[in-house]
Amino acid sequence: MLLGLMVSVNPARAQGDLLVAPTRVIINGAGNAEVVLSNIGDKPATYRISLELRRMEESGDFSEVDETAATESERAARDMVRFAPRRVTLLPGQPQAVRLSVRPPEGLPDGEYRVHMSFRAIPAAQPAETAEEAATPASGVSIKLTPIYGITIPVFVRQGRLEAQAAIAGARLVRLEKQSLLEVDMTRTGKRSVYGELIGRNARGEVVFSLRGIAIYPEVDRRKVHVQLNPEQIGKIQGPLKLEYRDLPENGGALLAEATVTVS
Repeated sequence: MLLGLMVSVNPARAQGDLLVAPTRVIINGAGNAEVVLSNIGDKPATYRISLELRRMEESGDFSEVDETAATESERAARDMVRFAPRRVTLLPGQPQAVRLSVRPPEGLPDGEYRVHMSFRAIPAAQPAETAEEAATPASGVSIKLTPIYGITIPVFVRQGRLEAQAAIAGARLVRLEKQSLLEVDMTRTGKRSVYGELIGRNARGEVVFSLRGIAIYPEVDRRKVHVQLNPEQIGKIQGPLKLEYRDLPENGGALLAEATVTVS
């Protein structure tokens, strides 16, 4: 099934006290976009914004790309994306738009280019110790750990008319010590990524599970998707299980791939 050029609409994502919307940005050729940050906490918060290069692995995890190891395509993606501001301080309940612009260089080959935009919290300055605390002999070493929250979202630049195909190659039940997982093998071909929702239906057509946000990026042609199942769900997938990979409902819900498997 061929997947045509599209622009995804995705809901917001929160981490700590930061809410980011949308969670994916797709720009076709030259263009502009906005990402809105909102402070959903009860204290002012400051965030640093930057671009990072990351590669997907077959497990679905991402590895950071060092500058010396970046490919020509990765460097091109980073260099053509501009954004402002690079640092924001938000009051509680206050939104702030981060503006993005893309100007592909002349002669840029057709393809999908991607960078990851990172939003990292900057911890507030800690008050200096009082004179009384400074004069008290320390009885040991004290370490205070301050968690640093952050969100990273992908920014895609698509040049030319790109197509891709997705397929479901198989599935199996994997039992670990404290949980059971359905491991699904998925593949991708073509010149761009695929993204959507994996749905499992039993022989009666009942939805046993759905897992949103399943992506396969161009640097991998296959990946494993793990769906955590509870005992009730395991009982419902005995026998034929129909797996559907679809666009998210807000993007139209088109069927991208399907397969019927027998889980053992």
